[in-house]
Amino acid sequence: MGSAGVPVVVGLDNGGTSNNATVLTVDGRFLVDGLLEIPSEVRAGPEAAIEALAQALDGALAQTGVPRDLVQAVGLDTPGPASAEGVISSRGSTNFSQPAWRGFDVRGALERRLGLPVIYHNDGNAAALYAHHVHFGADAMNRSSVSAIVGTGLGGGVVESGRVIAGAAGMAGELGHVHIPLSGLLGPGQPEPTCACGFTGDVESVASLTGIERNLLPYWLTRYPDHPLAAEPVARAAKLVRGYGEREDALARDLFTQQAMALGRLFTVAANFTDPHAYFVGGGVVEAAPEFRDWFLATVREHTVLREEQAAVATFALVPDRDMAGARGVAIAALEALRAVPEPRPLVA
Repeated sequence: MGSAGVPVVVGLDNGGTSNNATVLTVDGRFLVDGLLEIPSEVRAGPEAAIEALAQALDGALAQTGVPRDLVQAVGLDTPGPASAEGVISSRGSTNFSQPAWRGFDVRGALERRLGLPVIYHNDGNAAALYAHHVHFGADAMNRSSVSAIVGTGLGGGVVESGRVIAGAAGMAGELGHVHIPLSGLLGPGQPEPTCACGFTGDVESVASLTGIERNLLPYWLTRYPDHPLAAEPVARAAKLVRGYGEREDALARDLFTQQAMALGRLFTVAANFTDPHAYFVGGGVVEAAPEFRDWFLATVREHTVLREEQAAVATFALVPDRDMAGARGVAIAALEALRAVPEPRPLVA
């Protein structure tokens, strides 16, 4: 329940099907332990979606017993592509496919609807921020990290001194579209992987569900023609392959080794570009059986080339609480905005 008059911020994670909400006190305590979801209504258009976000906020306050007048700010995350200010791409996106969403200022619209300051990040950046603050705790504002979130695409985030780097157009941390060397990564006769964005050989073309379906599985099924997945439609087979990986199936482990190699090459770029203290991996692999996810993270690390000095200080870890990471990450961002003071302080105890 609420904390006797202590001001709060609310984090709202907007997804293609659901909104998840959380409440964070200004002294750094989350008042919601698990998922607090309602339908996001994004397919019904912007007006219905903004109303659903407002309802998610009201539901979180009702659940925690916090009066609305104690809410100081709201954090919002959505899937991308969107600008740093929360304007959906002029081309729309997978989740925001209706024409009314193109170029829609979702952050500004929610701010007007709620009458409260709204701080925006895309969902990859929000999860990256949460992973960073949970991992480093009191040292978060003095540390840096890079996160790769493996989902339908490949999201991510770059955090420096405890804050997300957004970039001039809000498109920093679009790690999925970083090109990686393919030499030594592809199997014999394997075609160069292509991405839906038009690139060939970017990280997302390998390390994503779309990459499995478009590029990896069609190739590996030619190497294992008698595999049970050969009888499945490729879109369904792509979703089933992780279960085989958990059972140490040879095809699946070959496929996921390629994904881990791609992430290792991405992190090698990061090591030479921002030299972070930590490298985080999130997404579906986090939800897998412990043996599989530990193997996957170890394989990523094995293929990340660090100098001796870097290896001595860098850590590799999984993004925690994946389903809650978005809402919690933007709640932290909202609290950071409130705390914009000269002396940085940790945001989560």
